[in-house]
Amino acid sequence: MRKFVWTCIGCLLLATGQAVGRTAGAAERSQRDAVAESSPKKGENPSRRERRNGSAQQGGALLRLEESVYDFGRVPRRGGDLVHDFVVENEGTVPLVVTRVFTSCSCLKASYSKRPIPPGGTGVIRITYEPYKSEPGTFYKVIQVYSNSTEGRTVITVQGSSYDDEEEE
Repeated sequence: MRKFVWTCIGCLLLATGQAVGRTAGAAERSQRDAVAESSPKKGENPSRRERRNGSAQQGGALLRLEESVYDFGRVPRRGGDLVHDFVVENEGTVPLVVTRVFTSCSCLKASYSKRPIPPGGTGVIRITYEPYKSEPGTFYKVIQVYSNSTEGRTVITVQGSSYDDEEEE
């Protein structure tokens, strides 16, 4: 009797799994069709501004940076911390929330407001580079900004060249 019950349960689970598989396939097809309809047709090449405005009209926050790369130039390694503010603008229709900022090195510190940036508003991500924590020479550091923007992740970079004081003599 127990064997019969377990066999029935196994059959039910198997049948349910197959039904879910068929439903998932239909969902994938409808999602693929929706993406195909929203993507540009052959010969169309929407500009970056049109794509940005299109996603903003659909709703959601849209993070835009005035600049995504900053060059500190040639700096003394023991000359102190270097600071740059990246201005962030919300071009979307809902408030923008910067959720997390990852730096590629312990020589970088990032600070940002945890408060939402209203549509059309601006905020600042302050990056502090501590050159004495790295070897002298060219540096190229990446900072990843995560937010509720339609793009999800934005990358900003700082670069330059640091030298020891002995090199200048």
